[in-house]
Amino acid sequence: MEKADIEAIPIQKTFDLKDEKDAYDAAEEMVQIGFYKEKKGFKVLMPKEPKKNAKRIGYIVTTTVTSSLRKEDQHRDIRYWTYHHDKERYGIVLVSSKVVEELDF
Repeated sequence: MEKADIEAIPIQKTFDLKDEKDAYDAAEEMVQIGFYKEKKGFKVLMPKEPKKNAKRIGYIVTTTVTSSLRKEDQHRDIRYWTYHHDKERYGIVLVSSKVVEELDF
């Protein structure tokens, strides 16, 4: 999927994360808001430098969302794309696979 396609996905909330604690909090908030109530996804922005932090933040977000959905007994069919958002940040867009199908992405 191209960056333009990813950015065309409707976003419910954007999280600008700086560290691992922010990542845990954002993932929990995404699950509380819900992936299935609206036909929208979530965007996570994280700094590119240091690169190790970006990898760690991305891993924490994706795994925490999945495990939290399981704990809440919610459907875990979430799709996500990682991309270069701008010069200083990576982005991840997380969205329900049903929403992806309904919006013909």
